[in-house]
Amino acid sequence: MDEADRQKLRSEVGRRRTFAIISHPDAGKTTLTEKLLLHGGAIHLAGTVKARGQARHVTSDWMELERQRGISITSSVLQFDWGGYKLNLLDTPGHQDFSEDTYRTLAAADAAVMLIDSAKGVEAQTKKLFQVCRRRGIPIFTFVNKLDRPGREPIDLLHEVEEVLGIRTVPVTWPVGQGADFGGVATLFEDLGPAARRIVPELPEVDPKLRAHAAEEIELVAHAGDALDHARVLRGEQSPAFFGSAWTEVGVDQFLAAFVKLAPPPAARHTVEGVAIEPDDPRFSGFVFKIQANMDPSHRDRLAFLRVCSGRFQRGMDVRHVREGRGLRLSMPHQLFGAERQVIEEAWPGDVIGLFDTGALRIGDTLCEGAPFEFAELPRFSPEIFARVRSKDALKRKQLEKGLSQLSQEGAIQIFSQRGLGMKDPILGAVGALQLEVLQYRLKHEYGAEIALDRLPYQVARWISGLGFDPQAFELEVDALCVEDRDKNPIALFKSEWNMTYAQGRHPDWTFAPTAAAGSSTAG
Repeated sequence: MDEADRQKLRSEVGRRRTFAIISHPDAGKTTLTEKLLLHGGAIHLAGTVKARGQARHVTSDWMELERQRGISITSSVLQFDWGGYKLNLLDTPGHQDFSEDTYRTLAAADAAVMLIDSAKGVEAQTKKLFQVCRRRGIPIFTFVNKLDRPGREPIDLLHEVEEVLGIRTVPVTWPVGQGADFGGVATLFEDLGPAARRIVPELPEVDPKLRAHAAEEIELVAHAGDALDHARVLRGEQSPAFFGSAWTEVGVDQFLAAFVKLAPPPAARHTVEGVAIEPDDPRFSGFVFKIQANMDPSHRDRLAFLRVCSGRFQRGMDVRHVREGRGLRLSMPHQLFGAERQVIEEAWPGDVIGLFDTGALRIGDTLCEGAPFEFAELPRFSPEIFARVRSKDALKRKQLEKGLSQLSQEGAIQIFSQRGLGMKDPILGAVGALQLEVLQYRLKHEYGAEIALDRLPYQVARWISGLGFDPQAFELEVDALCVEDRDKNPIALFKSEWNMTYAQGRHPDWTFAPTAAAGSSTAG
């Protein structure tokens, strides 16, 4: 790579911002996503979550079940431009049963926007997702939504974020009025970034009493609040806070203008050995964080979502598939936009591309040029809900097996087989109950296989390894069910945490792991 190419790589990295939006269901995440795209010029008509009949549906929700329910249960990727920056928005499932998918998506993001309902404040799902962001140490931006409806006082909401989540907030915009009296937002800083300076803001032309009240609040937060510290923001220790209404599009432009200056460009990613791979490293590298089957039902395809981590991606390039130790040609890369896609010629660190996959790729796989290395493993979670699968039509066994295999590779469910029975009456493990409902729906509509699910009384799964482990004897000893994952690793299903602790106490030398051993993958 010559100097001109290196400069181009540095320039493309510098203008990228890759982020995810996290929230409790119904905080308005899908609406905010739509309006960000609309303001970025990516779509000309924002969808409506409650649309029915011939109304346009939300661009980022592509699965029919999502349209019926008005919720997001899959992740999609949306790219748009704003003021010379290229933004990659990783849209995450809004339902808590799909938190594992959200966690993996967060592993591919460089920043997170935490969306809070102004009437409800910090909710349970927000707390869970916030903790994942904190563990990764990524910057967190707070957007208080639904100011067009009656809600709580802005100062109280920021205080709750600090108390419940343990992160300091600094308001960058401030609302003037709320509910029917919501008159807009004022920007409290100029020259955002490392040199941010507080200013006396211009307030919207609204009722004089509302203006006076807002001016008092702004003066209070200016004197009692923290200074905006860009270094602390980048370390995830301080959260810039914004107010607005995604529904009425108020506060969205002010948020975007500040976000592109405060959020970080793509950062270094670490390998399993702890080596940092910088985004401006000329060798291409990336990792698969999601696999989605049947995004286009008429083509029965599988797309692997790959986050580019370093170098320049070019269509048709040859890379190394590290886990399988072989070469792979990336001939049909797509840019994803909800259910729409287009073939792309190149991509840069921070971008997410869709690769057609014939079954060779798994979640967590590393693709790279040059000497092979693997990026650190993506988080995976032990299932908590188990059910035995029965086919309603014996003649559809082939479709059922294909559907189960493909959908398990997406990572939403895990398939376990009873010892010696292979794929006969397999057992499914899921993190949330809605995952099983979606599985039934997709098997029927995408593969033509109808199933019945018999819930099992187990709540905890552990991968067991140790000298002298005998599944049959272990089952009788501790009241567990021993099954195998797709890589033939032994797993014990327990009815409660107490049962598992009892088993551990009887066999202290064995390993009881909540995820599969390194080198194997059960999620995909």
